[in-house]
Amino acid sequence: MKGPEARQGAPLPSHLSTRLMIKLEVGERIGPYRVVNFIARGGFSLVYAAENEDGQKFALKVGDVAGGGRYVTRFLEITNERQPDGISPDETPAEAIFFRQDGVRIDFLDVHEIDDLIRNETDLLTGVKSPNLVKVHDCFMHDGRPIAVMDFVRGKTLREKIRALEGIRLNWFLTMVRALQKLERTGRLGYHGDLKPENIIIKPSGSVVMVDPAMRADERGVITTTPHYNPLLLREPKADVMGVGVMLYEILTGVLPFEEVPWQYAGREQGGEVERLSLSYFLSYVPPKELNPNTPDALSRIVYRCLTVTDYGLKELEVDLVDFLRKE
Repeated sequence: MKGPEARQGAPLPSHLSTRLMIKLEVGERIGPYRVVNFIARGGFSLVYAAENEDGQKFALKVGDVAGGGRYVTRFLEITNERQPDGISPDETPAEAIFFRQDGVRIDFLDVHEIDDLIRNETDLLTGVKSPNLVKVHDCFMHDGRPIAVMDFVRGKTLREKIRALEGIRLNWFLTMVRALQKLERTGRLGYHGDLKPENIIIKPSGSVVMVDPAMRADERGVITTTPHYNPLLLREPKADVMGVGVMLYEILTGVLPFEEVPWQYAGREQGGEVERLSLSYFLSYVPPKELNPNTPDALSRIVYRCLTVTDYGLKELEVDLVDFLRKE
């Protein structure tokens, strides 16, 4: 962390916040782009749609002043519509996870750390080629802050489709699993790390695009992820397997398998009795069939394996998804 205020989870002083904040308005020009509208916010950034001089549309990602998931709603109004000054109920912000020798800690990020992670995300995605992962085009400075320029992906998020009670296709998850395996084999992206309904866009054509991979700074032991979808706070492909399992559970039952995530016990090499008991309770989630009797047995098994079987990876998940789809 950059200072005691951030380490204690306190917001930046008001004079510093005002100086460092970038709040874009519709019609405003920023670099070679004109802002069209606000798209979404997370725990650490704001995303706007913008056009270049040729009328091509892009997404501009701007770091927020300070962020930290569960703390966001303390400072913002909860609104029905997405807007820079509020947070809508269909947004689940990621949290900053700091890995330490004695476990993990969820905390704020200060403005400098957020800017570093925006740059790291740009570096991470630059040169990564996949039709199922958002593409980064550029990163430029504006008022001393980095602005990431990404593809503007037309479509609806999986969260929007769930809330609208639209049909959910298991093929979407199979596409993601296959794309993640290809990315891992290339060595360009070992894992996404923050798979959740908000970070999956279904285009009008039906193709799937993953956005906002977990921002990571391994040398400082920090990652931004969403504990409800990465409950063991993993920094490996198994995080994506668990994310798929949680999403399938949510789609089948309408609720999350783990309302109380024992994140404070995750990431430890060895744990005492309290940690073991907590994780045992955590893994004993209510089977989806108890909440939705129509749940296919095969899907229940997939969810179970995703969430509880350590060596059940993307390859095994792909095999099970293909097998289920063939039998349907």
